[in-house]
Amino acid sequence: MTITQLQYVLAVAEYRNFTLAAEKCFVTQPTLSMQVQKLEDELDLRIFDRAKKPISITEAGEKIVQQARNIVNEAARIKDIVDQEKGFIGGTFKLGIIPTVMPTLLPMFLKTFIDRYPKVQLIIKEQNTEAIIKNLREGHLDAGIAATPLAKEFLIERPLYYEPFVGYIPQGHRLANADKLKPEDLDLRDILLLQDGHCFRDGVINLCKNSGHGDEERFQLDSGSFETLIHLADENLGMTLLPYLHTLELDANRQKHLKYFQEPPPAREVSLIYHKKELKHQISRALREVIAAIVRGAITFQDVQIISPALSGNEG
Repeated sequence: MTITQLQYVLAVAEYRNFTLAAEKCFVTQPTLSMQVQKLEDELDLRIFDRAKKPISITEAGEKIVQQARNIVNEAARIKDIVDQEKGFIGGTFKLGIIPTVMPTLLPMFLKTFIDRYPKVQLIIKEQNTEAIIKNLREGHLDAGIAATPLAKEFLIERPLYYEPFVGYIPQGHRLANADKLKPEDLDLRDILLLQDGHCFRDGVINLCKNSGHGDEERFQLDSGSFETLIHLADENLGMTLLPYLHTLELDANRQKHLKYFQEPPPAREVSLIYHKKELKHQISRALREVIAAIVRGAITFQDVQIISPALSGNEG
């Protein structure tokens, strides 16, 4: 049994296809198939059911795949330990970022980080919170940037910044003349929301529930775009709530429709999260320091009321 064989098993388990798994492992399909077969022969059981399309994992195979993942991850951490001891900041670092943070935060820090740490190869993936949690647990990501707290025992959360919610309210809306918004002003029935699966949506719903107005919205909207919500608000179909950083990109005309909350404003906590067993601390620390320093100039809010994205039970 070898680490390479276990890596091949994990690739087949992920892609459910020997040809695609071989491509991802940069080997020929016969080589990968032969090594997986050799491992199955050694163990005297089938890990995969090849008769099904796509390939499925046998009941015993599921347990083997889980243990293989643990072994491969632990073996990879040997190099991490050496790098940490040498103070080396480099290598591959896989980072997941939630969709409501990616468009505003990534352009702010990416160039500074890669210029400062040219030996780090950042692999950035846009994923919802549920996918980030799953991939951190399974070792497919080194870290994630998501709204917290998430209350996951195996995760470490390092806050980067606190981002207030800001109301976008069109003319003619019942709150258009309000000086400052209060949470109790909100009514979920006239708030335009992102599609299910977005943690910012969950935060807004939790905020409305806390204010005592938690009824469902008037119609279902399947959009992951704040721009779509703004356009619909402009058509007097309701108001919406935006993350503070997103409001900085609005033109002067739309800036007039922004309404801020009275102190302390409701806000989301955006954190760098990673597995407790993660050892790439030197890269995580460097990433956190760069982001925190840059965002500090754009967001100066400290006295805020954190709205958890996890209260509604949806991890997206």
